[in-house]
Amino acid sequence: MIALLAAVVERLVGYPHWLVDRIGHPVIWIGRLIEAQDKRLNDPEASFDGRKMRGVVAIAVVVLAVLIVALGIQSLLRFLPFGWVVEVLLASSLIAQKGLRDAVSDVARALGEEGIEGARRAVSHIVGRDTSELDEAGVSRAAIETLAENTSDGVIAPLFYLALFGLPGAAVYKAINTADSMIGHRDERYEAFGWGAARLDDLVNWIPARLTAVLFALAARGMPGADGDAAWAAARRDATKHASPNAGWPEAAMAGALGFGLGGPRSYAGETLDLPTMGEGRRDLTAEDIATAIGLFDRAMMIALGALAVWALAGVVL
Repeated sequence: MIALLAAVVERLVGYPHWLVDRIGHPVIWIGRLIEAQDKRLNDPEASFDGRKMRGVVAIAVVVLAVLIVALGIQSLLRFLPFGWVVEVLLASSLIAQKGLRDAVSDVARALGEEGIEGARRAVSHIVGRDTSELDEAGVSRAAIETLAENTSDGVIAPLFYLALFGLPGAAVYKAINTADSMIGHRDERYEAFGWGAARLDDLVNWIPARLTAVLFALAARGMPGADGDAAWAAARRDATKHASPNAGWPEAAMAGALGFGLGGPRSYAGETLDLPTMGEGRRDLTAEDIATAIGLFDRAMMIALGALAVWALAGVVL
């Protein structure tokens, strides 16, 4: 029930910007803990294997600290008359459904109202790639790819662990995912130290990524112009081409569902990477196509909420 209510609250309200300004956000607090471990343990003079072990210790400290705090908060709230309300609000902060939708919608709006320069600025807030040279199709693909991938690790994964393990499960997932985004890079500083965080993130996202692909395929079946069978076929065919063992599943499923061609070459820090394509459809995408992708996202979220409702009802009955 907590997962269902948290999803509804987050979908309607999100995490207000004024609250971020006043007290921050759980991801910010977790990020500070990760930064502290990075400064304390990531010794550039240590051997590769030594830095690898230090990174494992760092992610273990972060996960254990977040787990202890979350368990403590949950235990305390269970003794309060309306503690479940606070638990729902806290859990909703670990989901990014509304924030993701709004950010991607801003890109489509910018394309229509501000032109390519405004759209580049808008999409730069949600992607890590270079955006200064992107045309309309490049901006649109970047927004849609981000929507697909973050549906998995920003929405479905935290809901999955929230439903299974309550507030501690969602909090620990968020800690692992945040650590991966901060230190799970393949560069000189983090290739060894971030190895543990990256591998753990791969593990915890394995099921949610594939669930997200299924949700997109199901959502496409009831959507005019979309194709559920093509969504699943594209996911099975193209997902394993992706460098990540998980990110390709939702991206390929969305591409197949809507007849888009996603992925392909992109630039990071001035270096062009020749990445595989997801889907076999057209690549000259527009703001209208972003809106279509958001429509598929909305349908997938309704299916997810329905599944959570069934889960909650089953828990009450049993």
